Amino acid sequence: MRKYYLDNIRWITVVIVVFYHVFYMYNTEGLLGVAGRITNLEVQYYDVFQYIVYPWFMMLLFIVSGISARLDLKKHSDREFIRNRTRKLLVPSTIGLFAFQFLQGFVNVSLGGLFEREPDLPFPAKALICVASGVGALWYIQLLWFFSMLLIVVRKIEKDRLWRIGGRAGMPVLIAMVLPVFGAAQILNTPIILVYRFGLYFFVFLLGYFVFSHDEVIGVLKKWFPLAGGIAAVLGIAFCARYFGENYADYPANRSVLFAGYGYFACLAILGGMAEYGNFSSRFTQWMSRRSFGLYVFHYLGISSVGLFIGKRGLLPAPAVYFLSLAAGFAGGYLLYEIISRIPGYRWAVLGIKGNK
Repeated sequence: MRKYYLDNIRWITVVIVVFYHVFYMYNTEGLLGVAGRITNLEVQYYDVFQYIVYPWFMMLLFIVSGISARLDLKKHSDREFIRNRTRKLLVPSTIGLFAFQFLQGFVNVSLGGLFEREPDLPFPAKALICVASGVGALWYIQLLWFFSMLLIVVRKIEKDRLWRIGGRAGMPVLIAMVLPVFGAAQILNTPIILVYRFGLYFFVFLLGYFVFSHDEVIGVLKKWFPLAGGIAAVLGIAFCARYFGENYADYPANRSVLFAGYGYFACLAILGGMAEYGNFSSRFTQWMSRRSFGLYVFHYLGISSVGLFIGKRGLLPAPAVYFLSLAAGFAGGYLLYEIISRIPGYRWAVLGIKGNK
């Protein structure tokens, strides 16, 4: 039986990512590569939305990806899994940079003002910079491909022993797991490009595979959903109160006890709550689920383009810019997906879709 709550978590989280990137584009917290402040407000209190969602939404996607990897490997051989993951994840985040995402790179570089500061850069250098900067939101599928390849190695070593142990995890063990999550958040964090958190995201990906892929563990989370939700709410309020106004994506905020604790317990609460109340399918949820990957891949181009060509130039009032950015994120994301997913060959390079859609 298909676990519809995983599909629903995935597309709902992608929608939250779109909203997040709108606030992120005009943030006043010092995050680089964006349009920045476009209001006259001394404090943009609504920026708290970023603090509410950032500690958990990517952590949650990696946990769900770990669960999905377990389900895929029950139906496919290691070789098929590697081939499918390479096509769906590695191809769009490498070949796709040259095929399409260089456009995103151009917008990103322009927002940062590099070409204005270095007008004498030769065209080949500018082109390569645009390609490299076009990764954007694709960092997630790059890491996911890398983790998936490592998982194959881990599976050959552990031979399901860890997986069977993970199925016995009760709520006390799940609560205690916050400690290694905090520890993982301290290691293998890349400088400058802050999203590449190999330690944290690989650990929660493995938790998804070895622990949360068990129906028995999900049953525990369903039972204790109010407890996990209450803990997450308390930690979330504390995190926002402590770090609001600071760069939440960098040290020390993103390696703090509050960040790891809030993010982890929010994931527990969402998994339990969605398994209990969100395990259903409808025409709407199916439509959203089928297009969630395309929305994730393309949404930021519309948001960042509005930020560059309208928001940064002050052509419209701030509320109109926010609304237009949100509309461009959704409309542009869905429209580009509908067009590119229908072009043979090109859809393979940009979206990892096989010749026969």
